[in-house]
Amino acid sequence: AWRRENESTLRQRFPKARIEPGGGALATLLDEVAAAVARPDRPHAIPLDVAGTAFQEAVWRELSRVPPGESLSYAALAARAGNAGAVRAAGSACGANKVAVLIPCHRARRSDGSAGGYAWGLERKARLLEREREAAGG
Repeated sequence: AWRRENESTLRQRFPKARIEPGGGALATLLDEVAAAVARPDRPHAIPLDVAGTAFQEAVWRELSRVPPGESLSYAALAARAGNAGAVRAAGSACGANKVAVLIPCHRARRSDGSAGGYAWGLERKARLLEREREAAGG
């Protein structure tokens, strides 16, 4: 179920934002987001305006290239993002991600194969990967 945030909570999370009611375009966008959450194995064309360092954005981009239902170690992720020695920074980039599912940090794991961390809980991380594998037919 979606957790609706009231205006006060939104102002705390986004203190510099102008908060206005949404219209039809927002409703369409929310439908697209709900579909992406329901089927994380399918590509989406939802525009994202994320603010991160160049390395964080490279990590997030590489995560989007990991096939749904599969995972990649933080070490491999750091290498693919252009800095093989930045394993901890790759993990930190995942922790800094504010856009669950659409930037699929649930696809990152430790080199030993364990799940590592996940801002929204390890149970949810495991379930997202499981749903992606099921949707992919495996």
